[in-house]
Amino acid sequence: MLKTISVTEKAKVPKKQSELLRVLKQMRKNKLAMLGLIIFAAELLLLLFSSWIIPYDYSAINMEVAQQGPSAQHWFGTDELGRDILSRVLYGGRYSVTMGLFSITIGTLTGMMIGAVAGYFGGQTDNIIMRTLDIVQSLPAMLLTIVISTVLGPGYGNTILALSVNSIPPAARMLRAQMMGIRDNEYIEAAKSVNCSKLRIVVNHMIPNACSPNIVQATMGVAYMIAMGASLSFIGLGVQPPIPEWGAMLAGARQFIRQCPHMVIFPGLAITITILSLNLMGDGLRDALDPKLKR
Repeated sequence: MLKTISVTEKAKVPKKQSELLRVLKQMRKNKLAMLGLIIFAAELLLLLFSSWIIPYDYSAINMEVAQQGPSAQHWFGTDELGRDILSRVLYGGRYSVTMGLFSITIGTLTGMMIGAVAGYFGGQTDNIIMRTLDIVQSLPAMLLTIVISTVLGPGYGNTILALSVNSIPPAARMLRAQMMGIRDNEYIEAAKSVNCSKLRIVVNHMIPNACSPNIVQATMGVAYMIAMGASLSFIGLGVQPPIPEWGAMLAGARQFIRQCPHMVIFPGLAITITILSLNLMGDGLRDALDPKLKR
């Protein structure tokens, strides 16, 4: 006889916890990861509302207060043209941070699509894709970015495209490796047995079970892309003045580093704090997504 389950017994059956909630609970145990998350979230809010909270117009020139140090009127001091550095750091952070976010998103999604094709089909398709990625990765990342930026020209959009190329091969390799490990699992065979299309198998069954390492890689890759974007702007191939991108601010202030060190310190601190918070958050996310730590 079939055993019936009473309403009381049904109520005792624990509900399956969502993956997002589990990851958040796991991250809460890591104090450094939460510190990084709080710092980065606060920074995003400041950058998002920078147009309303900056004390001065970021492009307003006032030679009467040029190269003044930090004061009650100008918390971060002023640059060689009397522009408020605090206003420029907050407004320019929009470009620095979004360059990192957009470039890693474009590169990761593109790489995941390429890696999904290589991991699912294998064989000659996989061989051609992997050898092509080998050629791309054989070039130094910074050199490749400089070449692409030179070809496309400086500017915000072109810099994002140049940066995104570097994140395609790692994302593709990561997803390919994960998919090759799960493509022979029973649930994939079950999906094939009920005539699921190849696209549905890849998108609905394989990628969701293989993308955790890519999420961690992308989180930590944002920090790397922010540093790369600032480097391009520093050498004149990224965002161009008068837009106050952090790397461009450092480039403009390097000749005044001896007499006005505050012009270099504050944009440099903005880059450092952003990268540190993202790395702390990425470490915590990696631990939270580790299958060995699941309860």
